[in-house]
Amino acid sequence: MNSHPVARNIDIVCAPDPAQVVAERLAAAAREGGHIVLTGGGSVGHAYELAAGLEPDWSGVEIWFTDERCVPADDERSNYKLVDEKLLSRVRTHRVHRMRGELGREEGSTLYEQELGSLDRFDLILLGLGPDGHVASLFPLQPTLDVTERKAIGAEAHLEPFVDRITLTLPMLRRAREIVFLVTGEDKADACARAFDGEPSRETPGSLVRAIRGATTAILDAAAAAKV
Repeated sequence: MNSHPVARNIDIVCAPDPAQVVAERLAAAAREGGHIVLTGGGSVGHAYELAAGLEPDWSGVEIWFTDERCVPADDERSNYKLVDEKLLSRVRTHRVHRMRGELGREEGSTLYEQELGSLDRFDLILLGLGPDGHVASLFPLQPTLDVTERKAIGAEAHLEPFVDRITLTLPMLRRAREIVFLVTGEDKADACARAFDGEPSRETPGSLVRAIRGATTAILDAAAAAKV
């Protein structure tokens, strides 16, 4: 495993087994306590399984979500369903703050904002990165990137599956103490180059997500890191 700092406050780690690296960080965060934000997507499931094996007690943290599709919690497209199957159902938890996608993007995001209340800073946020450079459900060149006065908002889908979303906003992501990206696969190589080694751009929302007063790390496999 090797690591090197790059411009714009991010460390890039190319690891033989990115899921293991992320699992170890998640397990450590569970022991440290605080507020952890989890995400969905194809790359993270194995990391959650490994994290559950490393640390069975997550009762010292409150668990939040980066984004959710506006579907029922038992729908195959639900981020919550993935996280529940791979992690939550395997560990002891205290408080899990699910985004209620089944209520629709407006009511669901309003309720999540209310649930966040005075919480202004997460301890750890885990994020993926789409082939188009999107992060959470913040898509390229969309007005959602310009929202500064809210913590959670509704968003239209601009990628399969085309269902409405609920997502945390850029300011809420940026205030985290630690941000960890987990990205794997050759199909993400171009997006990784733009997000982690390019100029910040609304065309690549991932390039806009950095912890303003904390650490940001991208954990990549060799295929995803090929152009960085």
